[in-house]
Amino acid sequence: MGVEQKLGNMGVVTVGLEQAVNWARTNAMWPMLFGLACCAIEMMAAQASTYDMSRFGMELMRASPRQSDLMIVAGRVSRKMAPVLRQLYDQMPYPKWVISMGDCASCGGVFNNYAILQGVDEIVPVDVYVAGCPPRPEGLIHAIVTLHDKVKGDKLSTWK
Repeated sequence: MGVEQKLGNMGVVTVGLEQAVNWARTNAMWPMLFGLACCAIEMMAAQASTYDMSRFGMELMRASPRQSDLMIVAGRVSRKMAPVLRQLYDQMPYPKWVISMGDCASCGGVFNNYAILQGVDEIVPVDVYVAGCPPRPEGLIHAIVTLHDKVKGDKLSTWK
């Protein structure tokens, strides 16, 4: 005799705590805008009605690190901006994630000089990279879906 026969058609859902927490984290990510160059325009396009990041629970980009758990670094990061980026990352509540958007943020792009970081991963840990110069909004959407898959597999014991 199965659970369906004992409970009837009551619509009871059973889920583990880990799955419920990961589902909530996935569907309520609040991104912090950190647009530094032309990639920021593509990030804004992904937020607009054509691509609509609202379907992922990202209604608007936050300007405060204390209200966000996803940092999208879009564009080149200068060495002067690096401490500011790190400070904003440190102010974000845990758990937090980072998407590096564009070639400039990922590897310095065409700016191979002393003033530009050769990848934002020198300053903060990056979860997902978006390739392109400039990257398309579809690339950012794909990165968000990839990050959602990563978050769904998180274990509660790995959170600090």
